[in-house]
Amino acid sequence: MHYVYAFLAGGAICVVGQILIDKTALTPARILTGFVVAGVALTAIGVYKPFAEIAGAGATVPISGFGYLMASGMEEAIKQDGALGILTGALTASAAGITAAIVFSLIAALFSKPGDKS
Repeated sequence: MHYVYAFLAGGAICVVGQILIDKTALTPARILTGFVVAGVALTAIGVYKPFAEIAGAGATVPISGFGYLMASGMEEAIKQDGALGILTGALTASAAGITAAIVFSLIAALFSKPGDKS
């Protein structure tokens, strides 16, 4: 059942994103940012953590999960380091993901041929 919950949750998040692309004038960058902020906001009010526990990867893999990861990392760092955790918690929690994105982008750039799409 874990796979079903993950599929349904991840699919629902993607459906919301697709509806926003199709029915609004929002750019993909603004929708992406909105999902990150929504993940942070839902974590702050205590909704995203139970959702992530039920949905698993369906809630943590999409970009809203990145907001959840940053907010929960900041929450833990504030408990340990006080106000300094506001500055360090989000980046500490998401450092592995950010590093992987940078490394794989570099590898893709080394093996691809730049050029215009036309």
